[in-house]
Amino acid sequence: MKVGVLALQGDFLEHRRVLDKLGVAAPEVRLPRDLNGLDGLIIPGGESTTIGKLAQSYGLAEEIRDRRALA
Repeated sequence: MKVGVLALQGDFLEHRRVLDKLGVAAPEVRLPRDLNGLDGLIIPGGESTTIGKLAQSYGLAEEIRDRRALA
């Protein structure tokens, strides 16, 4: 299993540590190409407006929506 962690803002390292302890590959996601091959995605808590703006500026927001629509 491979679960990405959105690494734009928030305590994404803590999420990665937990997944690592569980034996789950947890790459950091910063760009749309980082979503390839993932079984899931964790979006750490934080200020949702900020996360949305950052995801939009990195080209991730639409890609995440598109992939969610396919699930």
